[in-house]
Amino acid sequence: MPPRPPLRSRTVFAAAHVVADPRADTTPDGPAAVDWDATLAFRHHLWAHGLGVAEAMDTAQRGAGLDWDAAAELIRRSAAEARTVGGLLACGAGTDQLPPHETSLDRVRGAYEEQLGLVEDAGGRPVLMASRQLAAAATGPEDYRTLYGHLLRQTARPVILHWLGPMFDPALAGYWGSEELDAATETFLAIIADHPGKVDGIKVSLLDPAREVALRRRLPGTVRCYTGDDFHYPELIAGDDHGFSDALLGVFDPLAPAAADAVRLLDGGDTAAFRAALDPTVALARHLFQAPTRHYKTGIVLLAWLAGHQAHFTMVGGLQSARSLPHLRRAHELADGLGLFPDPELAAHRMRQLLAVYGAVDA
Repeated sequence: MPPRPPLRSRTVFAAAHVVADPRADTTPDGPAAVDWDATLAFRHHLWAHGLGVAEAMDTAQRGAGLDWDAAAELIRRSAAEARTVGGLLACGAGTDQLPPHETSLDRVRGAYEEQLGLVEDAGGRPVLMASRQLAAAATGPEDYRTLYGHLLRQTARPVILHWLGPMFDPALAGYWGSEELDAATETFLAIIADHPGKVDGIKVSLLDPAREVALRRRLPGTVRCYTGDDFHYPELIAGDDHGFSDALLGVFDPLAPAAADAVRLLDGGDTAAFRAALDPTVALARHLFQAPTRHYKTGIVLLAWLAGHQAHFTMVGGLQSARSLPHLRRAHELADGLGLFPDPELAAHRMRQLLAVYGAVDA
């Protein structure tokens, strides 16, 4: 497919999955084995539709099979590919090279600095990912303000701050120093206010549209709100009389062609047509992201296989087993109903193969 022009009215990133190497002799808790050719080809698919790529984030199984060594290589390779096509690229910088329950704030800061430096050296826009280790080590809001302030003062370009709710990762409960979301919001906004010009935008994944809209309205005019709400994205991207959300979404991995076409309707000023095009996709998104939400990646990779973007249904860490067969079959049915498969017969054949392997053709 010839590349399509970039989107104009919204900045839209699809958080992209990684393709595992099914021939590698690995274990669930061993180093990740990545099929680099298939993984990078999928990023070119996203860029060709005019979307940006959000790299090495939770959709790519950061902290759930993709270790830091593999994530670092992924960032380097994706950045090199992005330069060949002028592709928009944002990359996750976190602290996952540390043990899960690290208690030293100095070590957490050093881990962030290492990853931030790698992203900037590669040429990607950094996304400061929410850190399990910071959540474990911090004793209150001031620890977040101090640590994020230290990082923001040294960044070479504005970053995206990431607020990932505990429905996506239970280890992030109480992020920004409080279980109470209003108090956490004040800390989050104070960090942004303390460092003008250092924050390009915020990525909010709380699955609470009213809270996102309220937060969006309090941001400085130069700071974007990238919705990460995979349940309410059409209304948040469409916006209201007071503004709109841009997007950084895992669900736009399988929805890339439909999402890009819909946003182009917004580019032409037709909000009603945008909603008519994108609203029907929400049922699939809600299915993929149903509780336990953190396992949405399994359905994402299934759909990539069914659509022909990869030759197998294998995930790093063995997480192809994280969803039930009825769940996966329903994902196929919903995606097929939306016309997401370039070759519906191939998708149906592969789905029958999967069910047959597990003796569940008639389940």
